[in-house]
Amino acid sequence: MNSKIRIVLLVGGSSTERIISKRSSKSIYDALVHLGYDVTLIDPAYGKNQPDENEKFFVEEDFFIVSEKNYVEAFNLEVFNYCDLVFIGLHGRWGEDGTIQALLDMKGIKYTGSKMLSSAVTMDKILSKILFDKFDIPTPKWISVFSKEINTSEVLSSIKEKMNFPVVVKPNDQGSTVGLTIVKQESQLDNALKLASYYSNKILIEEFIEGRELTVGIVGNSIFPVLEIIPKHEIYDYECKYTSGMSQYIAPAEIDDEISEQLKKVSMKAFKALGCEGYARLDYRLNNDNKFYLLEINTLPGMTSLSLLPKMAKSVNVSFEELVNQIVKISL
Repeated sequence: MNSKIRIVLLVGGSSTERIISKRSSKSIYDALVHLGYDVTLIDPAYGKNQPDENEKFFVEEDFFIVSEKNYVEAFNLEVFNYCDLVFIGLHGRWGEDGTIQALLDMKGIKYTGSKMLSSAVTMDKILSKILFDKFDIPTPKWISVFSKEINTSEVLSSIKEKMNFPVVVKPNDQGSTVGLTIVKQESQLDNALKLASYYSNKILIEEFIEGRELTVGIVGNSIFPVLEIIPKHEIYDYECKYTSGMSQYIAPAEIDDEISEQLKKVSMKAFKALGCEGYARLDYRLNNDNKFYLLEINTLPGMTSLSLLPKMAKSVNVSFEELVNQIVKISL
């Protein structure tokens, strides 16, 4: 019986995606409770001080000091001594980057999503690109720079040597397009580098692929139909991701069956190559010549009402609750 399975759901966290983490966790919490699991909420960014009412975990207001320095205290709470599973509802740094996973591994606790090393690799965009290239997984051309060593003219020369404008400049270890800029001309490069430097000590610069936005979802050994995102902006940015009505979603995507099968095949190859487990979402661009490029793998994809993995699941009649239940069963 589900009521005998004790789950700790991690909420919030201290990354720039704290609010989105709360939204995902609220949807997950509602599903877990309806499925009959015994659920305890913990916000690791609060440390040993946790809200006294469940609803307080999901509001935008913070009740205690929020910091990644509080994580160790949070994981020393007694609830972790007797839980069966930790469901990670966090996004971004100190959630998807292996930090949480390492702490849980030390305590010998099962959790959702990929293990520490794979989480760290997929959150590190530059390391992911190195592995994509190694395993012959199509990905946009790219270069990387250290934030403290930026020389805009040298970066410009490197861009011209390897690719053409426009390019995408983004922090190495952020999600939800935080700190990302599409640079269409040389004069925009310096500001884009400064913005990305604010969020990370390393910066990834890759060619911008004109075309369609596609994504593939994997849960266990199953691959959901390819989904196409049609954002109102040029790219699927923060506003288009988290504002209702700012994007249109088509699942299954209206693409050739051959391309769809190739995307699924490459997605599973990338998933296994990077050692991912449980579930993930892989994001692509499809150019006008029907050639696709893998941008990144998200090992803790969003689980809000607007999120992509639930939409892909729904396209094959898998409800949100069923999806959450599958993730729990796979993780256990």
